[in-house]
Amino acid sequence: MDGDIEIKEIYENGMKILEHLTNNAHELQEQMLEEILKRNAGTEYLSRFFSSDQADKQSFKTNVPIVTYEDIKPYIDRIANGETSSILFADPITQFIRSAGTSGGQQKLIPITTESFEKGKYVVFWLTLWITVFFLSLGRCFSDLHEGKSFYLYFSKPDMKTPSGLVASPYSTFYSKTNTFKNSLAEFCISPIETILCLDHKKSMFCQLLTGLLQRDEVVRLGTIFASVLERTIKFLEDYWRELCCNIRTGYLSDWIIDPGCKNAMSFILTGPNPELADLIQQICEDKSWEGVFKKLWPKIKYISSICTGSMSQYIPLLELYGGGIPLVSPSYVSSEACFGINLKPLSNPFDVSYTFLPNTAYFEFLPVNKDGGGKAQETRTIDKPVDLENVKLGQYYEVVVTTLAGLYRYRVGDVLKATGFYNKSPQFQFVERKNVVLSIGADKTTEEDLSKAITNAKLILEPFGIMSTAYSSYSDTSSTPGRYVLFWELKMKGSNDLPKLDARVMEQCCCIVEESFDFTYKSFRKDGAISALELRVVKHGSFDELMDFYTSKGASISQYKPPCFLKSEEAIKILNSGTVGKFFSPKTMS
Repeated sequence: MDGDIEIKEIYENGMKILEHLTNNAHELQEQMLEEILKRNAGTEYLSRFFSSDQADKQSFKTNVPIVTYEDIKPYIDRIANGETSSILFADPITQFIRSAGTSGGQQKLIPITTESFEKGKYVVFWLTLWITVFFLSLGRCFSDLHEGKSFYLYFSKPDMKTPSGLVASPYSTFYSKTNTFKNSLAEFCISPIETILCLDHKKSMFCQLLTGLLQRDEVVRLGTIFASVLERTIKFLEDYWRELCCNIRTGYLSDWIIDPGCKNAMSFILTGPNPELADLIQQICEDKSWEGVFKKLWPKIKYISSICTGSMSQYIPLLELYGGGIPLVSPSYVSSEACFGINLKPLSNPFDVSYTFLPNTAYFEFLPVNKDGGGKAQETRTIDKPVDLENVKLGQYYEVVVTTLAGLYRYRVGDVLKATGFYNKSPQFQFVERKNVVLSIGADKTTEEDLSKAITNAKLILEPFGIMSTAYSSYSDTSSTPGRYVLFWELKMKGSNDLPKLDARVMEQCCCIVEESFDFTYKSFRKDGAISALELRVVKHGSFDELMDFYTSKGASISQYKPPCFLKSEEAIKILNSGTVGKFFSPKTMS
């Protein structure tokens, strides 16, 4: 009874804070910008645009340009090479956050200053508090949710050092090392911290899965940061379930787990033989169909928490299949630059998720963009000056611009959002696509959103045959004239890993549907012969795992990996080409 009263108090306090933030969104935004400008007005960068005594909102909006990473990269490179951080920031830079570099095509170094680190702990406090509110709100829908444990899979990457000695690490690695994370680990994650900080992803995954299976009856929440990691987890489980069962049956950890931290942590979890549990897991995994396998392995699971919006939406059908009806929850919208928003309707359809922006995490501006093409996104271009958070209009598309706690000024993150509503006075947005990440041969511009819709339409043709898509990517092939779009597609039979028999007529029909789903400009160029017929290359099972391995070997973190919809790396294209098992084309001419 006392526990229920305590939970009620936490929920009520959390809601009071949320109501305060969203009801005073404009005032909090003004205060944040004032604080940032007051502290950083004397930096080399800002002093180019106004003097310290002119550091107000009007001078900021009038004189400071809206920039991209390429615009500020020379300044960051100077700091990384040893020059004083006062070039951009009043406070010393303590380290860099390294972005994944898979969605936008390049890795970025996002600075953290002493100020932003302290403020960041403040933001983490709000996010942790929101997570508590989030869990408790779900607890109203699910009984005994607060009594179970969370099985969240996290992974770390080695820190890198700049020439000046500053550390650069992915945000997931940075956060995993904070006291905030370690102190909340027992509440939000059953995996021992040693297994999370293990730098060998294979050993880390094996030990975390082993921990999750050993405590299967206590798990009520399953999650990762991005849905792509869950897809990788499924494939790892398919490859290693026999060995995991052997560990459980004998009570001994596999000899190849040589990481001292993992060995020590697992000695407190794998304490003896458990043949009954091993037999049960074996029976589940030996079933030819793995439909609903998450629910079978973790019978008390209530929901799966993982970001499923944007490029991650391609994994929704797969997670729905393996989840067996378990709700998918996209909790938050976060980037290396800032924490943007949270999902206050966790049980909404993953394709309809909107994020409520938090006014205390960064100063936000919204650059209106026009979606040309009569409802289809032929090209995304700016049409007006940026607006503040309070002046967002429903139904309008925007590119989000941030001025961060660390002092990135009017920085274009590159995400296109659609305003869908308000929670009190704080706007809510759906993630639409990454800006300027497109397929193009000439004047045609096919965006991430266009490609996603086209693939969704084509998948309907495969469903009656029991075939499902597990991943896709693409590139513009201009090696010959005219050029063409090339689409890579990994397919499998529903409920198994068997490669489907590919009927040429069905696959050619998929090609046609993809092309018919594109906009007027693309179809005009195709009819005129300025673009060749689309080519569909079906790749073998595991090809997109190899693609993830390639990007993580270049510094991307598995926890933050976003599968690229459009490939620019010749090495990445070569990886998928090597896995191609079938090629299909649209008709040479379009009807």
